Amino acid sequence: MVGHDAAVSGRQVAVLQLSIIIVALCGIIYELLIATVSSYLLGDSVRQFSITIGLFMAAMGLGAYLTKRISGDLITIFVIIEVIIALIGGLSCALLFLVFPHTAFYQPTMYLLIIVIGSLVGMEIPILMRVLSQCGSIRDSIAEVLSLDYFGALLGSVAFPLFLLPFFGLFKASFFIGFINICIALITIAAFRATLRYRNLLWSASLLVTFLLGFSFFSAHSISSYAEGQLYTDQIVYERQTPYQKIVVTRNQQTGNHRLFLDGHIQFAEVDEYRYHEALVHPLMSGIHPGSEVLILGGGDGMAAREILKYPEVAGIDLVDLDEEMTDLCASFEPIARLNQGALTDPRVTIHNIDAWLYIRQIDKRYDRIIIDLPDPHNESLNKLYSIEFYKQLKPRLQPDGMVVTQSTSPLITTNTFWSIGSTLHAAGLHIHRYQISLPSFSGSWGFTIAKVSGNPPQYYDIPTHKTRFLTTEVMAGAHVFGKDEQPSGAIVNSIFQPKLYLTYNEDVSRW
Repeated sequence: MVGHDAAVSGRQVAVLQLSIIIVALCGIIYELLIATVSSYLLGDSVRQFSITIGLFMAAMGLGAYLTKRISGDLITIFVIIEVIIALIGGLSCALLFLVFPHTAFYQPTMYLLIIVIGSLVGMEIPILMRVLSQCGSIRDSIAEVLSLDYFGALLGSVAFPLFLLPFFGLFKASFFIGFINICIALITIAAFRATLRYRNLLWSASLLVTFLLGFSFFSAHSISSYAEGQLYTDQIVYERQTPYQKIVVTRNQQTGNHRLFLDGHIQFAEVDEYRYHEALVHPLMSGIHPGSEVLILGGGDGMAAREILKYPEVAGIDLVDLDEEMTDLCASFEPIARLNQGALTDPRVTIHNIDAWLYIRQIDKRYDRIIIDLPDPHNESLNKLYSIEFYKQLKPRLQPDGMVVTQSTSPLITTNTFWSIGSTLHAAGLHIHRYQISLPSFSGSWGFTIAKVSGNPPQYYDIPTHKTRFLTTEVMAGAHVFGKDEQPSGAIVNSIFQPKLYLTYNEDVSRW
């Protein structure tokens, strides 16, 4: 029943039809927001999205089932549901970030949010369908409601990655969608005000939630800074959600040292980044000849390019990094531009903001050296750039005597991942040499793999110490030695058809 058995007018029908589209849009975006936050905080995006979607759908089924026990003033019940969803869904991202430092509570909180929001979302459509069925046949009502519901879900799934996430970020997007939900409540109250029970109470509750979400939206920067501040030990001096990743730069207030994080994973620490980048670049540059061309895949921070530019023999560097906002930041943000010594604005460096996989497939060019400076393979999208198929595509892009090096994670912390990267390069038909260095900010040690198309990579590296602060010929002479606790127990060959490496990586990390 609607109101006091009142007939539903044409204008009210239009309001309910609009509501179907909006609640479907909001419902799927809440689902995507929770999954995205969990992927950002916990890693393994396939697992987080799968769990979130599956549990959300089950909760929607539960909510739909419970509506058969609901009777009375359906519009009042619908408005109450919208108010609750707007409040809980709108604040869900902030709540997850605030709970995360208390690790034991994160997943129970995440599951509870999914179940509560999913159940309430599952109630919306059956209730609206019952109201609209009073205006026509049940068959027509079902067809109309479901078509509008699917259309709203399409709008939400498209709006989230293309508009909400890049322009608002996680926190503002969450508050904004909650605000959209509460607007539906307010519009419904206005449309049915003549017959709606508890009208004044519903107005008050809706306006209170509207004020809370509006205040949160305009205070999102302070809220996100506080919440993310719980994740980092140092002061956050820059943060931005791009279409591809969350960029955070922190500064230690005592030492002034900066760190760069992508999706919560450290990329460099100012105090010892030179150790990593010298070990990545200088062994590979052995025997470089005049006019050489170098390709960097990743390396958007410009540090690897800085080391390569120390070699006047290099004629040009192509740097491929998907995220334009990342390369723009590292070219212009003073703390990082100072560290990379302006490498990204050097005339010998050409930046290509394109996926590394696509770039390798599209170009018709051979390089003397290829440097792979990508984030660890902690999700399925990065997994493909550590696959046998990707490494096979590199071979025709190398000169006959060319070499490639890739960062290979920590042989101590992610032992099986480290050895699996080398095994995958070898399976791709490349001859490899593994080595490691001490890197305090990266859990003590870090590994690399050099590969060559024909013949074995050199075992002896004459390091030009006038170009380095850390690396020497003697350091490289012992860098191929690995401890007993750094030997693999389950190294695999990674493929895009059997993407196992990111699972291996997450298993390795979970041991610590």
